[in-house]
Amino acid sequence: MTQRSALEIVREYHRAWTSGDVDRAMTLVADDITCRAPGEDLVGKDAYRAFIAGFAPVLTGVADIAGFAEGERVALFYYPQTAATSTAPAAECFTVRHGAIVESVLVFDRLSFGPPAAS
Repeated sequence: MTQRSALEIVREYHRAWTSGDVDRAMTLVADDITCRAPGEDLVGKDAYRAFIAGFAPVLTGVADIAGFAEGERVALFYYPQTAATSTAPAAECFTVRHGAIVESVLVFDRLSFGPPAAS
């Protein structure tokens, strides 16, 4: 059996959650994942699932910018598209060990993803 690379695991995870399949995405995440997100640190799969599941439904699309890998570390850059914005970039740096994502450092501008301004 061929072992998947960290980049393959992260890309599969990213495709799953951004298409709304949070359950599939969570199969690629370790039970003890830690995530540093703007404004909060998330510890454990349940907290991480709640965070991702809360945002995934507002996505109207995603435009990938780039992905880079070095060993167990993977960086993704993309535009999460919502009703509020399609041009605010996000970046994540993942650590993958033993076939699962164990850490994510997520960077994005929270204000850009707020509700659209009233006209």
